[in-house]
Amino acid sequence: MQKLIVESKFNNKKLSNFLYAHFNGLTSSTLHKALRKKDIRINDVRINEDIIVHEFDTVTIYILDEFLYKNINLEKVYEDENILVINKPTELEVVSTTNEETATSILQKEYSYIKPCHRLDRNTTGLVLYAKNPEALDILSEKFKSKEIKKNYLCTVIGRMPKKEDLLKAYLFKDTKKSLVYISDVPKKGYQEILTKYTVISEDAKNKTSILDIELITGRTHQIRAHLAHIGHPIVGDGKYGINEINKKLNCKYQQLKNYKMQFQFSTPSGDLEYLNNKIIKINASF
Repeated sequence: MQKLIVESKFNNKKLSNFLYAHFNGLTSSTLHKALRKKDIRINDVRINEDIIVHEFDTVTIYILDEFLYKNINLEKVYEDENILVINKPTELEVVSTTNEETATSILQKEYSYIKPCHRLDRNTTGLVLYAKNPEALDILSEKFKSKEIKKNYLCTVIGRMPKKEDLLKAYLFKDTKKSLVYISDVPKKGYQEILTKYTVISEDAKNKTSILDIELITGRTHQIRAHLAHIGHPIVGDGKYGINEINKKLNCKYQQLKNYKMQFQFSTPSGDLEYLNNKIIKINASF
């Protein structure tokens, strides 16, 4: 049995949309069978059809976990006694406030202590750094704050960039209720400065796309996706900030955004993690 609360982004959406977003192994046949058997309740009322749900509804489903979650094997890119780095696949959260399976919940079945040091969006793939003990978590959290851990992303964007490389500056506002961010070219109340550096790797004249290497100077929610969309070059496959018509034309369901490189560049004391200084962890830089 699983019990979930409907978030604002699923308000006035079909129950099926809500459930498919939370359970990566749920199929339409399993869902329809559960509806026929009235194995789903909304606000403690049994239902037998794919009705509309509303924010704060309580959805209780009586379906075995084996039919709700895919069996995901996480690729371990690097591991030692203090840290673990995985290659996160798409359609998987790093952590979640709901009962859905996440990269962290999968790892918690194997490790007595495992905590993520940063996050990636659900459909952003690539490197996620975990601490295997509290001491490592404290050190790495400070290193991220002081920008002593550098992350590089690979992405495919629509169009040709105006320059081969550039440092983009803007201001970002996070709307938590709508799960969206907004970008402004000028400072505004409630907006935070963002800096996004890009370098063009290649261009595809046929599809009118470009592949970029992105270095985050600041690391805000949805920064890369929203910033590139703001300048007219959204990421291919991005359903939130992108162009759906082009995504469909290119047959791309998920955003082409990957955290492919992580570099430890310590300039302050790092205790037991000093051995990581100048270490580079990489995965294949392609989609």
